[in-house]
Amino acid sequence: MTNNDVLKKLRVALKLRDDDIVKILELVDFRISKSELGAFFRKEDHPKYMECGDQILRNFLNGLVIHLRGPLPKKISSTTNDEKKSFKKKNDGKKTASKKSETNKTTSKKKASNS
Repeated sequence: MTNNDVLKKLRVALKLRDDDIVKILELVDFRISKSELGAFFRKEDHPKYMECGDQILRNFLNGLVIHLRGPLPKKISSTTNDEKKSFKKKNDGKKTASKKSETNKTTSKKKASNS
């Protein structure tokens, strides 16, 4: 199955028109005219037939994901990351302080038993 076949089948299955496909490709900043697009849907023996390259199909599929799902949500704000880092540092400090107190207790027990 060629890239042209995949493009044709997706066009029919999703009931997309040429305008829709052009808009979907623009979602990923890929510009193509309707006449260039029409060349992909012609029969192979037609003189104006063009093969659909991997790059065009890849961009169409990426644009289709954005078209169907919507744009990606924004990332977590930097203040939240800073809060996470400070929380982690506080917890790490507590662990080392508790470890120090445990070692002091064991050291003092050893000293008491030696005396």
